[in-house]
Amino acid sequence: MNLKNNPTLKSSTIRVGITIGDPSGIGPAVTLKALEILKGKAGFTVIGNRLVLAKAAKILKIRSLPAELIDLNNVNPGNFTFGSLSAQNGRASLEYLDAALDLFKKNKIDCLVTCPVSKEAINLAGAEFSGHTEYLGKKTGCKDLVMLLLNAKLKFSLVTRHVALKDVCGLLDRKVLRTNILKTIRGLESLFLIKKPRLVVCGVNPHASDNGVIGKEEGRVITPVVKSLKKKIRGVSITGPLSADVAISQAAGGNFDCVIAAYHDQALIPLKLTDFDSGVNLTLGLPFVRTSPLHGTAFDIAKKPAMADPGSLVAAIKLAIKCASNQKKA
Repeated sequence: MNLKNNPTLKSSTIRVGITIGDPSGIGPAVTLKALEILKGKAGFTVIGNRLVLAKAAKILKIRSLPAELIDLNNVNPGNFTFGSLSAQNGRASLEYLDAALDLFKKNKIDCLVTCPVSKEAINLAGAEFSGHTEYLGKKTGCKDLVMLLLNAKLKFSLVTRHVALKDVCGLLDRKVLRTNILKTIRGLESLFLIKKPRLVVCGVNPHASDNGVIGKEEGRVITPVVKSLKKKIRGVSITGPLSADVAISQAAGGNFDCVIAAYHDQALIPLKLTDFDSGVNLTLGLPFVRTSPLHGTAFDIAKKPAMADPGSLVAAIKLAIKCASNQKKA
């Protein structure tokens, strides 16, 4: 695979950094495929490993990478194979992220797109890691980050993220929900240029608790926060708590711009059912735009790169470009 440096870019061109994620997963393959589709749409910098990308490119019969490559040379070719779980690959995943953060410090990129990593591999490497969002928050000193998950039909803002379902209600308090809603509003305004966002808040319990018959979280947490914000914020519509099925159905019908989801699968299931290929994860609250595809490392198919679908990564890159451009306008 030959590596081509980008031609001189116009000053208005968005510069996109892409980390390949776990080198043994499908990140390298979908990165190559996505850049084939999107070449010329932005200035691309890939942060990864030359050896890994070359192996994937050979299988895919891709001859060049239409991007600058930052090769960290951090994978031992003697024991590397696609589809394998290892501490080496977990360590490499974090090194790609750290290199991307360094590019922001040097003003070399405008936004970041991260391919999937393996939490298990990273923990095998001796690092505590619960997800990209938490890691980037810690590295940048940004607190109360918000995970916004979206596809072509729906947007979800998650109040809780990668936590056990049994812990959700204990983590759902007024301060957390209020912060989530306010950051979601700011994100919709600055990154999507929605002047008057319309939000709906899902209940955490079935039927939004049926007025306290099935759980107390709606009455204790959600309703007071919604009432308070309605009085405080003008020009923004906040509805809820509504039963999750009703809220999501109405959002899919165009009645709301974003759904506030209480927990992870309340958002992920409808997103993947309605349009898996356009699913994207967008982090709100960082000093830069960061997106990622809505799938994992897919070790089970990584040895067959031709099977890897780049649709979600293409959507993530397009969204990063759009949001970074909007951010400059806002």
